[in-house]
Amino acid sequence: MLILISIGSLAALGWLRYGLLPLRLLNTRLPGPDLVLQRTLKAAGEGEWKSAAQLLADAGRDWDRRAYYAQHLSHSAAHDGDAWLRTWTAARPEDSDAALVSACARVEHAWKTRGGQRASATSSEQFEGFHRELLGAREDLARVAAMNPEDPTPLAKEIWVALGLGYPMDTTRSLWGQVTERAPHIYSAHFGTLQFMSKKWRGSHTQAKEFAARAAQDAPLGSLLKLLPLNAWYEEHEVFAEERLTSDAFRSRHLIALVDAALEDAAAAESHPELPSARHTLAYFLLRQGRYKESVAQFRHVDGYTHGLPWRYQAFPRLSYRSHRTRAMWGALLLRR
Repeated sequence: MLILISIGSLAALGWLRYGLLPLRLLNTRLPGPDLVLQRTLKAAGEGEWKSAAQLLADAGRDWDRRAYYAQHLSHSAAHDGDAWLRTWTAARPEDSDAALVSACARVEHAWKTRGGQRASATSSEQFEGFHRELLGAREDLARVAAMNPEDPTPLAKEIWVALGLGYPMDTTRSLWGQVTERAPHIYSAHFGTLQFMSKKWRGSHTQAKEFAARAAQDAPLGSLLKLLPLNAWYEEHEVFAEERLTSDAFRSRHLIALVDAALEDAAAAESHPELPSARHTLAYFLLRQGRYKESVAQFRHVDGYTHGLPWRYQAFPRLSYRSHRTRAMWGALLLRR
């Protein structure tokens, strides 16, 4: 009985000390709290579009924020219903923001049609619908890009069209040049291009690592682009089933230096909309390096939200998030490091 009480007391102490949320509150759609975005998505679900229009208008020329909001609005339209978006488009047919979300939603719908299985488990009908939607989305994105020539968002979204249709490398590099001419350090385009360069899509481990290293080297602090080498490392090593990797694989001097650089980048990115996503990645790598207190510090900022890497790569993302979070908490509590 005393042992059970002690374990219960330790669990309660851990919960209070580290502020971990009850498991039932997990949010699988967002990487972290954003009350304005959450209210907007709720309004969209109820058929109201003006909040979405205001959200993008308020983003202005903050291209990272504009791309982040366009992504979540278009995902909602593709997966939860687009009545609000069709009403917005009908009310303001010349609105470039409405056109942007519609074009991005078409890309999201294409990937939804394909499904998340490997190519060998995807039917020819799924591929036909996938390619048909991507071809239409490419035309829509081109029209949006012409409507607002300064905005990199439609070009950044086209990278996912390039990935799905298998653009030649030179064509994708040309698209990449157009994006970075408008916004040299936009996170969404860098992350999408890293996926394109990865071995599981259109490139190789070497191409992905070289791309990530160049982007991180040239990026200013606060851009979060120093996270890209960690993403590239994970893309290369996840094929081995990350839980079977030894601690030594995560604790090399090179990888520790990459994590430290990413931590410095994140510390300077307080207002960056992708910071919650970065915190998930950092929490994971810090945990695997045995830096439990630092891992918990990252989990605290995003606790209750699970749409981040590497959890969303897993078959059971919520379970993966919960187990890693728990390991970080107990490591910090019992090992005091």
